[in-house]
Amino acid sequence: MARAIWKGAISFGLVHIPVSLNTAVRSERIDFDWLDKRSMEPVGYKRVNKVTGKEIDKEHVVKGVEYEKGRYVLISEEEIRKARPEATQTIDIFSFVEAGEIPLQQFDTPYYLSPDRRGGKVYALLRETLQSTGKVALATVVLHTRQHLALLRPLDDALVMITLRWPEEVRGLETLELDKSVTDSKPDKRELAMARKLVEDMSGPWTPDDYHDAFRQTILDLVEEKASKGKIETVEKGEGMAAQKGADILDLTELLKRSLSGKKPSSKRPRKAS
Repeated sequence: MARAIWKGAISFGLVHIPVSLNTAVRSERIDFDWLDKRSMEPVGYKRVNKVTGKEIDKEHVVKGVEYEKGRYVLISEEEIRKARPEATQTIDIFSFVEAGEIPLQQFDTPYYLSPDRRGGKVYALLRETLQSTGKVALATVVLHTRQHLALLRPLDDALVMITLRWPEEVRGLETLELDKSVTDSKPDKRELAMARKLVEDMSGPWTPDDYHDAFRQTILDLVEEKASKGKIETVEKGEGMAAQKGADILDLTELLKRSLSGKKPSSKRPRKAS
């Protein structure tokens, strides 16, 4: 079973669903570490002044944001700490929208959500509610000191959370500057029929096991070959990462009644950039 990278709760209305967050994807890229060939010791990045080319001490490094070309505003570590969002350990749902409304270019990273600490019943309720309404939940969540916009949607028996890119991070299609040969093009019926026939002839079922990264496999085969010949060097590396605590669950029926009665729960929509 995959190790949870985050534990907290989904929150909507007065209902809290204890959940664990698990990565839905993994990087299979080959990492080439830098090593000193004389001692087989790891080689790290140096702090180098890009003008003089000289290495500088850590205490002389400050952080700045370019305000105008060549002009920077300095931001202290204390100011950065104050600006960071509070880690609430909660996936705060603030709205529900039609599943097809969110454009694909907004999608970022998928995660699996699993129920935690007797949260299975209310977890299943949210999953079935989203499934039956055709909606996805919009939420905010803080991961690794950064606030993310996210959506929650059902996937078979589970719930998936997908972090979304903030609107200001996504370029509009107008940046492509498509000319009239694209926008006003009306394909010939004969050409379109031939293209459709070609697509049909090349169509088949989705079989992910058939697709592989050829470069990665070639490097891994090379590593195995060299290792079998004893061409292995020993390099010391560190490790360590701590898990975080989860959240409790209260009576579901009572919380649903309280959420539906009286005033609507305050909506925790993310603030828009000014």
